[in-house]
Amino acid sequence: MNIHIFAGFSEIMLEVATALSPLFILFLLFQFVFLKLPMKKLRDIGVGFLLTFFGLSFFLQGVHIGFLPIGELMGKSLGALSYQWVLIPIGFILGFFAIYAEPAVTVLIRQVEKVSGGYIPQKILLYTLSVGVGISIALAMIRILFGISLWYFIVPGYIIALIMVKFSSKTFTSIAFDSGGVATGPMTATFILAMFVGIATQIEGRDPLLDGFGMVALVALAPILSVLTLGILYSRKEKGRYGNDKAGAKVNRHDR
Repeated sequence: MNIHIFAGFSEIMLEVATALSPLFILFLLFQFVFLKLPMKKLRDIGVGFLLTFFGLSFFLQGVHIGFLPIGELMGKSLGALSYQWVLIPIGFILGFFAIYAEPAVTVLIRQVEKVSGGYIPQKILLYTLSVGVGISIALAMIRILFGISLWYFIVPGYIIALIMVKFSSKTFTSIAFDSGGVATGPMTATFILAMFVGIATQIEGRDPLLDGFGMVALVALAPILSVLTLGILYSRKEKGRYGNDKAGAKVNRHDR
């Protein structure tokens, strides 16, 4: 198969430049009016913009010539298997490791650890998100295999999330809903989505438009539930520690 690696690359570069230009113009406006950063800092920021521009351009080109085709081909091969139950554990594994490779998730967990002063470690949050997304991809596989409507997952899921908000702290609630958007990044929306469309084309009675899509909605919901669960566990841990400290204080008073 002959693949033209840089076919359409100029159009992608134009799209990326169009997307980044408002941010660049806004930065220049702030620089001249408010920031007034020194030349060395401006040079570093300019290099950062260039690296971002070329990085996004090469990534999107790779998506078009690599991720989307291989995802669809893998989906067609998996959908043609006679023992289709194996799609469920495969879905969990793919969802788990897709979050590991998701750039936006890496940024999120680093920011959370930095702002929380290490109270919420990167690894704990990463594993929480990975397990949640892995379960959501496995559920999406079950949905596509049995033809279950998306509403049976989405509506109860968000109802449970709203109930869990009452038992979780405001910090974890904010992180949870941000995590839902972050998890649906380029890794999930390219490779795994293309794979689901490929699977739907191979399973009898499934429509790629109706059954192949909807997976991203489950991925957006899963981190919300998993991070809220982590928040509830943290709240119980804090209450237990507070109870122990209170009991210890009473004992000390009694000894006096």
